[in-house]
Parts: sequence; C-alpha cells; structure tokens
Amino acid sequence: MRINDEQARRFYMEECAKAAWSVRQLERQINTMYYQRILASQDKIAVANEIQTTEPKPEYEKIVKDPYVMEFLQIQPDTHVYEGDLEQALIDHLQHFLLELGRGFSFVARQKRFTLDGQDFFIDLVFYNYILKCFVLIDLKMGKLTHQDLGQMQMYVNYYTREMMNEGDTQPIGIVLCADKGDSIVKYTLPEDNHQIFASKYFIYLPSEEELKRELNLKEFHKKE
Repeated sequence: MRINDEQARRFYMEECAKAAWSVRQLERQINTMYYQRILASQDKIAVANEIQTTEPKPEYEKIVKDPYVMEFLQIQPDTHVYEGDLEQALIDHLQHFLLELGRGFSFVARQKRFTLDGQDFFIDLVFYNYILKCFVLIDLKMGKLTHQDLGQMQMYVNYYTREMMNEGDTQPIGIVLCADKGDSIVKYTLPEDNHQIFASKYFIYLPSEEELKRELNLKEFHKKE
C-alpha cells in the first residue's frame, strides 16, 4: 500500500499472486524498482527470472500447500466423520494422498508414539521428504484450528528436531491439517521467523467455483484469454 502509483501497485499485486512470491521476494522487487525495470527492459524474461537467483523462494514454501483437496476420499459433503475415520481414509488412499502432498514424499509412520514424563503422545502421520531432507509431521483436525493445536505441533517438531533427526537432515516440518483456520490465530501463535510449523485447510471434495472465490477472497473473478 505504500506504493503511490496505482498501476505499479496493481502490477505488484498481480505478479505476487501469479508467481507466489514470498514476503522477502516482494520486498526485494519493490526495493529494486522491478516494475520500472521490466517496463524499460528489452529482455523481460531475464528480468522476471532474476528473483529466483537473487532471492530464491525457500524450498519449504514450495512444498507445503494450502489448501489440500482430497476428493479422492469419496466422502460426501456434510458427512460427519471423526479424525480417526479421516486418518484411516487417507491410509486407505495413501497413493492418492502422496500425489496430493506433492513432490518427494514417502510414508514413514501412522500414530507415531513417543513418551515424555510418562505421558504418551501420538503423531497422526509422519512422512519424509527427500527433496527437503526432513521429516514432515501431519496432525489432523476436524474442527477449526486453535492455538493449542499449533502448540502441540510445536512440541512434536521440537521432539523430532532433538531426538529423531539423522545426520544430513534439515529441521522437521509440522503441518496441522484442519477443516477451518483463522489467519490471525496462526500469525500471533507462531513466531515471525517461523519456517517449521504450518496450518493448511483441506477439502474432502473439489470446491465449486463460488467456494474457491470465497476461499481466495476474490471480489472479482474472470477467466483471462
């Protein structure tokens, strides 16, 4: 909003949405006058691609999705299911779930148990991503995300960081997969430099165009030729 030129501001908004820039990438593009440079450049493709060299997007931002669409579970809309049922359905359709997760995932464990001070804890699903070289912990939540859910995942990630990492591994990632979430809860529960804990929504059926509009907060939506 600090950009006074309306055309430049709209350009940065559209490019940021299209290219999925991180905050640091957007800041760098603004600070280096990307809008003015690409207008003046004869080689616009080279200017557009330089951000991946000067300020590459962190790999974890390429891996973690939001939302996940899991219509392959064939659960009908408005059907009440428990977290255990959802977990079992994902295991039953593990190949499809791995495809939805994206590149580099392999299945490690279900209901992974560890004990602290005599109390047992269970991580719903554990994967390993060979691109990031890290464990990926997933906790399933049927209801709306709470700060307690994020705190619990932080404990899981801390445990894996200190007890389960192997030589050459990078720090584990935790994903709370929930039916609904508020961005403010995530923002103020997690530290500003967070790069390990994520909250992602899931759909058990493919959203309609209207639902996607609401999900993306789009007031205007049209197909570009």
